[in-house]
Amino acid sequence: MPSLIPARVNGNAVVLNLPNVSLLHLCCEPEEQCSRNGPPQKARNVLFLLHAPEPDKGESRGLMSFTARQSRVFVVTWITYAGYYLCRKNLSIVLPALHGVSGSGTLELANIVFGYSLLYAIGQFVFGFLSDYAGAKKIVGSGLVLVIISNLLMSAHGSMTWLLIFACLNGIGQATGWSGLVKIMAGWFRGENRGVIMAWWGTNYVFGGFLATAFATWAITQKSLLPDPGWRRGFLFPALILLVITALFFRFVQDMPQQANPAEADRSLQPVPKRVDRPEWSDLYALLRTPSLWMIGLSYFFLEMCRYALMFWLPLYLVSHLKYSLETSGYVSSLYELVGIVGAVLAGYISDHFNQSRRAPVSAVMLAGLGIILFLQPALSRWGLVGAATGIALAGILSYGPDTLLSGAAAQDIGEVRAAATASGLIDGVGHMGALLSPYIVVFISRQYGWDALFMVLAAAAVIAGAILLPIWNLRPADRCLADSQNNAVCQSALS
Repeated sequence: MPSLIPARVNGNAVVLNLPNVSLLHLCCEPEEQCSRNGPPQKARNVLFLLHAPEPDKGESRGLMSFTARQSRVFVVTWITYAGYYLCRKNLSIVLPALHGVSGSGTLELANIVFGYSLLYAIGQFVFGFLSDYAGAKKIVGSGLVLVIISNLLMSAHGSMTWLLIFACLNGIGQATGWSGLVKIMAGWFRGENRGVIMAWWGTNYVFGGFLATAFATWAITQKSLLPDPGWRRGFLFPALILLVITALFFRFVQDMPQQANPAEADRSLQPVPKRVDRPEWSDLYALLRTPSLWMIGLSYFFLEMCRYALMFWLPLYLVSHLKYSLETSGYVSSLYELVGIVGAVLAGYISDHFNQSRRAPVSAVMLAGLGIILFLQPALSRWGLVGAATGIALAGILSYGPDTLLSGAAAQDIGEVRAAATASGLIDGVGHMGALLSPYIVVFISRQYGWDALFMVLAAAAVIAGAILLPIWNLRPADRCLADSQNNAVCQSALS
């Protein structure tokens, strides 16, 4: 038997350093007591959690391998959240088509976006905890059905009251998606490469937003397939595609590896004791007392104010201010998401491989860059379509990078597996309060001071979002802190 290096004590866990194993946790069951001077007094109910050995000097730390079932879960959940955007981003294309129809002005359209965003934000606080407690698959599946129904009903009538009601129901259904799917991902994939994994997985809503914008633009402007419904096709066609995606989700996704096939759970899965699969009220209380969670949430508030303003109102800006056609505006505005994929992936790699899984430095720097680009957007737009498109593309890179980190990997860092959805829901809920304000900020400032002034306000919001992250610059995930015992970094987990 190999000799043991003296043990360290971390809370109620004794950590022993072995020559060939980076970490060995001896965690007691709830009724057991761990001694601070040695191993637990009772050993029959001890749980062993082995972390993979540290890579050799010549080995890449980022090398990952997954089982077939993990890959399937990754792909299907990726498609599922991209599908949510088919029935979310379509609203931004329908809005210009509705502008002036049935007496609808920008304020009425803003009310629809506000109603959607309000119910979405409230749902984030509720469905995050429900996904942890009742099971993410049940919550996500129910939300998908509600999204499909609400979009089908929005295609049936064009009155502002009708659209407002079902946009709100759509917001409720949409709120089930992110936190629930983040919970599923946290259960299936370990935390060591979380930034990279979630960066690639987070391209779902970036690429999904691009596809949704392009698809809704095609659906509304094409005349060959169901020509009579007109703008209603922007709701009808995405709902039918999401129906197929929903069937795939129910067929192939399980909440945890143990529920799918225990034999396929391999080293790349983070072992999760069954007793901590479900959160307790103490976990919620611990999260609410975590300053880093609220700092991330507040930063996300200002970021979402910018992102939702751009996501929903870029087509109208291009049509009404820059005088491009609806078709051109729809495709150009889709660059915001398409090129944003680069930012999402780049942020994850930089975070894990160059910043020791610290999310704040990468996010803060990219948010500062976003502020600069938004400040320059009025000047860029004077260079014609190429200049406007360049500014929109760069804004996508610099906003989706921090967006995926803060709402994905950082939320998992804080909440761990058993409360990942709750942490994600809280961060998303606070963040989307900013989305609530964005339509009225857009309407008021664009009317009173012009669209150029609006970009100045959004630039200031982006800089504020980055500045809020400065006090938590050195925060890292708990497992990375433990794995690197000589590092004195502050851990992000609220539950360790």
